[in-house]
Amino acid sequence: MFISFDGPKGTGKTTLLESVTQALRAKRHKVIRLCERNNDPSRADTMALVNTFVRNPSQALELEVCERLADSRAWISRHVLPRQPAGSIILIDRWYPSDAAFRRLVPFAEVLALNIERNVRVPDLHVGVVTEPDISWARAAARSAGLRSTVMFNLQEQVACTEAFERAITDNGWFLCRNERTVEEATVQVADEIERVLALLR
Repeated sequence: MFISFDGPKGTGKTTLLESVTQALRAKRHKVIRLCERNNDPSRADTMALVNTFVRNPSQALELEVCERLADSRAWISRHVLPRQPAGSIILIDRWYPSDAAFRRLVPFAEVLALNIERNVRVPDLHVGVVTEPDISWARAAARSAGLRSTVMFNLQEQVACTEAFERAITDNGWFLCRNERTVEEATVQVADEIERVLALLR
């Protein structure tokens, strides 16, 4: 079973993923945690292109970023995911749904098509993690490293990012997890959905 965790910055996505991992392991599931960034063989070159886009934005340049990311996901789909132990639940920190939050000029439908054309693995469950933008912005500001974003610089952009991602969740039928209260509550919500989907896959 392959599950992606996606969302805007500061929504507590990575913390939630860690908590869900522990909850599933407590139920004796074999859980593998992966991070798209850490398994991307072209990440440095792609981020250099992202930085160029931030300085001189254009649709053509953003499309090239989307194509590079899709190519990397296709590589991960072929070379990383098949190596994971049989019968495991694979949780990945970010996958193509995150493009719905961070792309500014290229419509997500086009991004999705790029990934499908390249045979990027489709998750069995997409978990979209969101909060109200002011909450995620405040959480990010409270971290020692701040927002840690190369493309988000103010609250207005965080609002637009969140709204775009919530539209994509609705349009694509992803699982919505609102993470504005405690991580324990969100963990139960996501773990229960994983168990439900796992039962269907069996």
